[in-house]
Amino acid sequence: MNVQWFNEKTTNMALEITDHNFDEIVLKSDKPVLVDFWAEWCGPCRMVGPIVQEIGHDYEGKVVVGKLDVDSNPGVSVKFGIRNIPTILFFKNGEVVDKQVGAVPKQILVNKLETLL
Repeated sequence: MNVQWFNEKTTNMALEITDHNFDEIVLKSDKPVLVDFWAEWCGPCRMVGPIVQEIGHDYEGKVVVGKLDVDSNPGVSVKFGIRNIPTILFFKNGEVVDKQVGAVPKQILVNKLETLL
C-alpha cells in the first residue's frame, strides 16, 4: 500500500487519507481509526491539527490516526455527511462508532479513543 504521511511542521504521526485510500486505511483496518476532517482555511482545524498529531504519536501501533482534507476529497466527506469542520470520526471494524465536531481539548479525544481499545 502506498501511503503518504500528512505533511505538517510537527512530527508527522497522522496519515494523509484521501478518497482513493480511505477504504484501505480506514474501513479495512484491524485497529481503531481516528479521522480528522479538516481544511487549510479553517482556523479551528489548525488548533486541532497538533492535537491529532500528538494522539498519533501517543497511540502509535494501537490506533490508526489520519487527516482528510475535505476540499481535496469531497467523496468521503459527502459519504459521511461532514458539514462542519473540524469533525473527527472514530471507526472500529469499518464502522463509525463516535464523532466529535469542533475544536476540543486533547483529553476529550483521548477519552473517546480509550473506549475503543
